[in-house]
Amino acid sequence: MGRAFDSITPAMRAFIAEQHMFFVATAPSDGGRVNVSPKGYDAFRILDDHRVAYLDLTGSGAETIAHLRDNGRITFMFCAFKGKPNICRLYGSGRAVRPGDDDFDELIAHFDPAPGTRSVIVADIDRTSNSCGFSVPFMDFVEERPTLSNHWDGKDDQEIEAYWAKKNTTSIDGLPAVDRN
Repeated sequence: MGRAFDSITPAMRAFIAEQHMFFVATAPSDGGRVNVSPKGYDAFRILDDHRVAYLDLTGSGAETIAHLRDNGRITFMFCAFKGKPNICRLYGSGRAVRPGDDDFDELIAHFDPAPGTRSVIVADIDRTSNSCGFSVPFMDFVEERPTLSNHWDGKDDQEIEAYWAKKNTTSIDGLPAVDRN
């Protein structure tokens, strides 16, 4: 049976550190589309028992940023694809910290440099839970998919900012996402 907690436990911290991917879920306040995004690379950090961050890399949409600007709600999910079945969820409120924001340098220091970095998503966690994960299949991790990194590697700041202006200024529901410079 599942159990809920008010912080990230030491067992959760160890479990999360072993995972190669995680999922991020957000939703707009007034209807619209719920967004669930899979994330890979070494992009997630537990900052303390109530605060986490992940490296937000430029992609084709900016739903998470738009939904966080709208209402701040965010959920993270980690699944065991090997070993003992387990699902861990972290619930809280988050925000996107963009280059030039006051705490961007402090947060980005937790990560290795990555081409196409758009922001650091930081979240204050107020509830966590574990559940069985009995139906999650076994899967083997082979390697990180290099496609996203390869795409942004070698692009200059102007090319990336032009992409943000073209593809990341609003969500699919028309909510504001990445501000234009």
